[in-house]
Amino acid sequence: MGLHSSRHAFLHAWPHDARDQLPLALWSSSEIEAATGGRASHAFQASGVEMDSRDVRPGDLFVALKGDALDGHKFIAAAFAKGAAAAVTDRPVDFPHVLVKDTTAALHALAHMARDRGEAVRIGVTGSVGKTGVKEAIFAALDRSSRGCAHRSVRSYNNHVGVPLSLSRLPARAKFGVFEMGMNHTGEIAPLTDHVRPHVALITTIAPAHIENLGSMEAIADEKAQIFTGLMPGGTAIIPADTDYTERMIGHARALGVKVVTFGRHPDADVRLLDAIPDTNGGSIVTADLGETRLCYSVAEPGDHWVTNSLGVMAAVRAAGGDLASAGLALAEMGGLKGRGARMAIEANGGKATLVDESYNANPASMRATLKALGQTPAHRRIVVLGSMMELGDFAPKFHAQLERPMAEANIDHAILVGDEMGALADRLRAGLGRKPGDSLGFEGTFAHCDGPAEAIVALEEYGISSGDAVLVKGSNSVGLGRLVTHFTQPSG
Repeated sequence: MGLHSSRHAFLHAWPHDARDQLPLALWSSSEIEAATGGRASHAFQASGVEMDSRDVRPGDLFVALKGDALDGHKFIAAAFAKGAAAAVTDRPVDFPHVLVKDTTAALHALAHMARDRGEAVRIGVTGSVGKTGVKEAIFAALDRSSRGCAHRSVRSYNNHVGVPLSLSRLPARAKFGVFEMGMNHTGEIAPLTDHVRPHVALITTIAPAHIENLGSMEAIADEKAQIFTGLMPGGTAIIPADTDYTERMIGHARALGVKVVTFGRHPDADVRLLDAIPDTNGGSIVTADLGETRLCYSVAEPGDHWVTNSLGVMAAVRAAGGDLASAGLALAEMGGLKGRGARMAIEANGGKATLVDESYNANPASMRATLKALGQTPAHRRIVVLGSMMELGDFAPKFHAQLERPMAEANIDHAILVGDEMGALADRLRAGLGRKPGDSLGFEGTFAHCDGPAEAIVALEEYGISSGDAVLVKGSNSVGLGRLVTHFTQPSG
């Protein structure tokens, strides 16, 4: 056989994949018309979907959403100035567009067509703590094993707008899609899971985040369990085994007739921790029992909470049909996300210090976990900048004051407390109320209480950061501690 003939035979033998017949472009004008019932002014193709004109990239479809405060139609010209290919509008405009009756309904229609037109296995992630990090870890594992054919919601696009937007970006050729779902009030999870219709639904943990709005831990567990209502037939509910509400969540899942998989340290967990030892990189080496097999892998992220998170990741990857070896490699290589654990070297007196950026979110459980991880971090001194934890309602003084003990256990040298709610902790530290009779463990460091980020920046500069220090910055996003992180990681001049 000649060279030409052998090449021809090789090409004929190339494996066929039904996905090869799917379009390369994310959306065409005709597909958008079919999904929304709208009318296109021009023929076009779009490579992305965006709702914020500031984030538009060349080739994007700009959806002009109308909210209570802003009307996206006012920003159509700005979107096209940044390279938008077309827009979805409820009125004619002087740019390529698809005219629809309601742009929000059109976004939902795009999301549902994106969900249904391909064969991607969809994974939904919710929980009181760790949603974004776990979502990113599952994505990294599945993207590695599928060679770039996984998709996920970016940033924390996990609400009534972010979830359908993320779903509308799901390529037809994707093999996996990972979607984060969040809530502040009762009744918010069910509509999100109805959009995604996941094959796998994971709850990371239950903690008193948003307890001000939901009223009790039981109500939080019940609301999180609503993610199971959207599961596809034959789907899998993945539930943490180490909470007081595990059986409650299992009851919700079994009432829906879905498969249940538990994970954690509990001896009856389906994906069970056998051992975890510190790794030289600050993370952990984990050995887990998955029933039919045992795995040993590294987790780059520090802290016991990431040991538990990794078990949930493994459970989700297995349920989705992914590769567990790839999941282990992904966990070994993960770095912290901006505002959610990113570690950065900063200038310090005599050399460099480490700043841990946890400025995006905070609740009692994540505060304790992060302080514990800091206590396990080798450092010359350990410094914390702790912002108020929001949406705790009448529970706020108690939960803030209770941070005294984990601070003591982490051997914190200096604390800068930011926000009114942190006043309860400041009072606790002043009075020494953290110590019980005969209890030698109490916070022995120094502290300052500040009103806001600007004052905290001054306080940290006055205290001084020395070579080898570890500085943790953590608080609810509304406190604005991201400004402090930017100040110390991106100094002017």
